[in-house]
Amino acid sequence: MQIRPITESYAVSPQIDPADIPAIKAAGFTTIICNRPDAEVPMELQSAVVRIAAEAAGLTFVDIPVSHQTLNLGMVDAQFAAMKASEGPVFAYCASGNRSSIVWCLGQAGKMPVDEIIATVARAGYDQSALWPQLEALA
Repeated sequence: MQIRPITESYAVSPQIDPADIPAIKAAGFTTIICNRPDAEVPMELQSAVVRIAAEAAGLTFVDIPVSHQTLNLGMVDAQFAAMKASEGPVFAYCASGNRSSIVWCLGQAGKMPVDEIIATVARAGYDQSALWPQLEALA
């Protein structure tokens, strides 16, 4: 598992396994957001299985499956509502962490300068410079 901090309260990661939940909790996260659709993973990694492990560990689990084709502002709003409701740092995952970083970028439009949004995720290893025009339009 690779935890890639975007901010002090939000990190992203590639796909996790239920066995990763204790390490996620030990790292201080209180909420896990799954941004990966179940159709992309085998049964043992589907959101319901990860949810059971997360909730058994006392973590909040939120399922907001995102694909590049279906991503919309409703999903971004749901992600940020879950982040706001969280009692502590949020851990979001998808296949590589890329979609979870895109959702974060879109949610920052109008709240941060676009160059700062792009630079923030770049420090975590995600090049979202192609989002520049969309972020400017949303701002």
